[in-house]
Amino acid sequence: MTYNGSFKIADANRAFLQRAHGHFIEGELTPGEGTRSGCVRDPSTEDVIAEVPLASRADVELAVRSARQAFDDGRWRYMAPTSRERILLKFADLIERDADNLAELETLEQGKSLAIARYVEVAGGVDFARYAAGLATKITGMTFDVSIPTPPGLRSTAYTRREPVGVVAGIVPWNFPFAIAIWKIFPALAAGCSVVLKPTELTPLTAIRLAELAFEAGVPAGILNVIIGDGEAGSALVASNDVAKISFTGSTATGKAIAKVAADRMARVSLELGGKNPAVVLDDADLEQTVGGLMLGAFLNQGQVCCSASRVYVTAGLFDRVVTGLEGAVKTLTLGAGLDPNAQVNPLVSAQHRDRVLQFLSEADGKAELLHGAQVPDRGYFVAPTVVVNAEASLRLTHEEVFGPVLTVTRVADAEEAIRRANDNSYGLAASLWTRDLKACLDIVPQLHAGTVWVNTHIPLDPALPFGGFKQSGNAREFGPRWAEAYTEEKSVCIVH
Repeated sequence: MTYNGSFKIADANRAFLQRAHGHFIEGELTPGEGTRSGCVRDPSTEDVIAEVPLASRADVELAVRSARQAFDDGRWRYMAPTSRERILLKFADLIERDADNLAELETLEQGKSLAIARYVEVAGGVDFARYAAGLATKITGMTFDVSIPTPPGLRSTAYTRREPVGVVAGIVPWNFPFAIAIWKIFPALAAGCSVVLKPTELTPLTAIRLAELAFEAGVPAGILNVIIGDGEAGSALVASNDVAKISFTGSTATGKAIAKVAADRMARVSLELGGKNPAVVLDDADLEQTVGGLMLGAFLNQGQVCCSASRVYVTAGLFDRVVTGLEGAVKTLTLGAGLDPNAQVNPLVSAQHRDRVLQFLSEADGKAELLHGAQVPDRGYFVAPTVVVNAEASLRLTHEEVFGPVLTVTRVADAEEAIRRANDNSYGLAASLWTRDLKACLDIVPQLHAGTVWVNTHIPLDPALPFGGFKQSGNAREFGPRWAEAYTEEKSVCIVH
């Protein structure tokens, strides 16, 4: 398959796109046994840039069996923690070495801005990778003074140890496929697990490159396998008895289905799911900072971010000025391909997703004031960035996750109403508060039902800061000093002596 886009791409990426693609199992690329295939498209042009095989159940079983054998024989988990750490740090170095090509490849298959792919996803991914690699040497247990009535003259020594859970299924979405693959791979490998990674069939290319770089860095064959597939492959992976843990990032509906299947065999599950994230803006907020921060929080990656700002509640004293500022800002945004350095808004990932977002806006037409950004190009999966003012509460876009460049802004009487409306949703992933009043900040933050609350900003993540949701936004935390522990089992040991 040949790239025929309008922008020059690296020779290495051109060669990569033209080669035969396959799953990465036991250290090798393989087309697999499946008879189905899929097309990877450039979202800015709708052109096919690669054809990939879609994994059959037999392919999934092969990848899982390879990972299970690699885990059981101890080639990785029994390696000294410092050795695992060293290999993972080398893996991160190789990602950094190939950063420009990886970012470009991410933009080609996902559509996002090259600047975001380079600095947020790849460079940021390297930071997360190195943080997680360092956890390989920092997995600890505890000792206990127990009160077991042992026979006279004997004592008890008790402690806990953390052991790798086994084979981990990492299921990755299409919005940040490179970064989220890193978030699955590195902590699991740091803990001593083996991983079968399944990227979505829409954006599988950077996952294959990650597997190749891992093998180059010294991760043993079978420890990281990658299968390309759709829901059929995902279902087979989740149902496999040899998969000890499932780490899933994606929609709440799919996460619930995975949890039900995993519950039948008590497989461990970490779910990072959707969000309908509120921002509360008080009268004393800095107007320029707030408008700029909400624009970034709402329209980064075209709003295809689980923790994006999607509904804003502004107290009456500042409402009109915030709406005017957002309208002025959204109308200045330029639309174009991710490889176009002048484009500020890029295409959505697929035609299906574009049409879904447009349906939300169509339903709102006539029932709210719609402030649209620039006209969309003739080709590509574009949606104009849109601010929806005072939408009727019955509209789906006021309470369902749109996952596109759509921001609702609603007038509220006071902070109390803003908090009540912010919490009136089944999601609880993230929220933000915009104020210069320290007392209001400290009083309101505990009242917002969200796993992360930002103040005077929205959307930044850091590997040291745990991230995850309340309510239907998930049941786990990623990042932070206990990140790798999520891929372990805690074992209690009691020795009578």
